[in-house]
Amino acid sequence: MSAFDAFPLGQPAFVTNILDRAAHLRRDDEKLFALEQKPSSRAYVAYRDSLLVKREGETVRALLSIDEALKCGANPGTIFLGLRDGAAVFGMGISQAAAEKLVGREDYTVTELRGMAMQGALPPQELSAIAMAKSMVSWHQRHGYCANCGTRTAMKEGGWKRDCPACKAEHFPRTDPVVIMLVASGDKCLLGRQKQFPPGMYSCLAGFVEAAETIEDAVRREILEESGIRCTDVQYYMTQPWPYPSSLMIGCSARALNEDIVVDRMELEDARWFTREEAALMLTRTHPDGLAGPHPFAIAHHLLGRWVHDKSST
Repeated sequence: MSAFDAFPLGQPAFVTNILDRAAHLRRDDEKLFALEQKPSSRAYVAYRDSLLVKREGETVRALLSIDEALKCGANPGTIFLGLRDGAAVFGMGISQAAAEKLVGREDYTVTELRGMAMQGALPPQELSAIAMAKSMVSWHQRHGYCANCGTRTAMKEGGWKRDCPACKAEHFPRTDPVVIMLVASGDKCLLGRQKQFPPGMYSCLAGFVEAAETIEDAVRREILEESGIRCTDVQYYMTQPWPYPSSLMIGCSARALNEDIVVDRMELEDARWFTREEAALMLTRTHPDGLAGPHPFAIAHHLLGRWVHDKSST
């Protein structure tokens, strides 16, 4: 399956939820323990930005049995993600030492998640659950101590909470909102590139929503700061969970009020206007200058693709 088949327009990665989160079970430790022992229960095992998978011929399988995960060295503490067709699905982490022991094995391996998803190696419908596992494992690894008093905290409620035994503070996972937007001026759109992008790749501008800021204000501020373009008519398109480490990409469009670009070189390597025809060639990787748009894996591709195909948008 090609990336264009895996992520048709309007369906980027991480948006197809196949789990019933079954939040009512999170406080039932006895029930969760029983589910963890069931042969039908499964787990996604995350390691940094990678995933533990089992090789099966030319394909890989990310959804492992609990026994498979533990035999590979996954940490015994599980995070309850939810139910799929009545079977429990958990998230698990794995240490660096355990991950390194898998190097060279032919049956199991730890592979970078983004690359597998972009290549269509993982079923698109599983990516939302995988994103949940990755984000939650990362949160626990980074928040093991109380931010209030520094005491080691304990995992509670199926992994959806950490409690401090000393000061009794409760800690919950957070999601960071990020605006990502396509700005148009007539039959042109604004795209930028960062230094770490592949050669020739341009994408939509993006930035974190700041404290006490609306989505609309964040769109206008980020565009102005990074490119010197003032914009208006901000409209919401769709969101995409982004587990790097735990963001929510809020896709928007906007209309430019000026066209004189002033690039913030601290944020971008370049920014420029592209015609609708150029953007269409970039999305299909057929631009004569070797320029390319964002991958279908990312919401930026879908923002740009919608604009390309909507001839009435200005």
